[in-house]
Amino acid sequence: MQRTRTTPPERGAAQQGERLMWLTPHRVFYAGLLGAAAERTMGGHGVYVSPAGAPPNRIRIGGGAWMTGEFIVVPPHVLHQVESTHPLIFNLLIESESVDPARMPAFLQHCGPVEAPAFVQRLREAHAHLLAASARGMSFEGFDFDAMFFGEALAPRALDARIRKVADAINADPATPMSAEECAASVHLSFSRFLHLFKQETGMAFRAFRAWKRARSLLRYVQQGSTLTDIALDTGYPDSTHFSHSIRQVYGLKPSDIVAGSRRLALHDAAGGFRQ
Repeated sequence: MQRTRTTPPERGAAQQGERLMWLTPHRVFYAGLLGAAAERTMGGHGVYVSPAGAPPNRIRIGGGAWMTGEFIVVPPHVLHQVESTHPLIFNLLIESESVDPARMPAFLQHCGPVEAPAFVQRLREAHAHLLAASARGMSFEGFDFDAMFFGEALAPRALDARIRKVADAINADPATPMSAEECAASVHLSFSRFLHLFKQETGMAFRAFRAWKRARSLLRYVQQGSTLTDIALDTGYPDSTHFSHSIRQVYGLKPSDIVAGSRRLALHDAAGGFRQ
């Protein structure tokens, strides 16, 4: 697999300095290109917001009718397609195992367009604040993600300690080929009991959780200059075919398009520092 050398059309001209991504173990903030994304299925709670003055984004859920809104919420594992006529889109992602879904802000407990003007304004202001910090070469290490976007910490999900141990291990190294049998043995549970408890506690089947974390880890590699084959291997995929298929299912884009669209993105990775 070779990385494409053709940058996809951007349908306008988002300024280079407007694009950034803040990547933490349980949160992502992305301000960048959406591209011509097909249907996607993300593993976390997703939020899409249009920049100030931009037309509302469009979304359809599971192939249904198109809806529009400047603020759109998508729960985990919901098949959807998003379109933006503006070259810049804001996207928040909150890992499902990290928050109590019943105690999330009311405006996040929906699916589709939502009216929440105060949150939209807060997110846009957070983007401006992060841009200014990024332009000065500041690390985001001292910033509190939830406080910046939500005004307070989101209520954490109370996980069984055994399931938390496995989830933390996968989060720490998604590329490691951990089988369900190995994980069950590591926490002294039977295979069937482990699978049942894992889904009960996290809201996700074990295989779906592992597949999502592996696909999510691609975000750490979009600016490393490696070939797509190397990225596939670094993220734990057995070959380029599995890599491409899995990434397209999650993001609705080919890996080559994701990498090409990230070339002028300021990446602040909590685990890997600042890259531009």
